[in-house]
Amino acid sequence: MSYHFKLAQNTHEIAAYFALRHSIFVEEQELFQNNDLDEIDQYAYPIVALNSDTDQVVGVVRIYEVEPLVWYGGRLGTHQDYRKGWQIGKGLIEKAVTTANTWGCTQFLANVQLQNVRFFQRLHWKSLDEMMICDRLHHLMEADLNFYPPSHEPFNRITYTNINYNQLPTKT
Repeated sequence: MSYHFKLAQNTHEIAAYFALRHSIFVEEQELFQNNDLDEIDQYAYPIVALNSDTDQVVGVVRIYEVEPLVWYGGRLGTHQDYRKGWQIGKGLIEKAVTTANTWGCTQFLANVQLQNVRFFQRLHWKSLDEMMICDRLHHLMEADLNFYPPSHEPFNRITYTNINYNQLPTKT
C-alpha cells in the first residue's frame, strides 16, 4: 500500500483531517472532552496522509509558526486501521519539517507523547525537556534540520473560511 503526503487544501481533505483528529484525540485517547480544536487551528497548516488508491485521509499533522523561523508540529496521528509500521508517521513528520524548512525555519519543535519519543529519536530528533500535557507525559523535542532539507512546497496561506467549527464532530 502506498501513501502520499500533502497540505490539506480542499473541503473534503480539511473535513477529513478534523474528523480523524477527533477520532484519535477525543474518542480514542480521550485527551479532550468534546473536541480538540484550539486557537492554533486558526493559523496552522493541516497536512494529511492519503491512501494513494482511495484518497482516504489516513494520517494527520499540523504545523504552525510561533515566532519568526520557529515552527511547531502537533496533533500527529494515524488512523487506527493503518498503524502497522511507521510509514505514515514518518512520512507526515518528513512532510511537516521539510515544508516548514522550505518556508523559513531555523528550529522545528514538537510536544511528543512519551510512547513516541524513541520513534522520533530514530528520525533525528532530540529531547529538550519533559512536561505534562493533558495529564500525560510529553517530551519537548527538536528536529535536526540537517536531515530534513527544504522541499519545493510553495507557500500558500490556507484559510478555513468555509469551515463551520460548530459543525465539526463532538463527543456525545
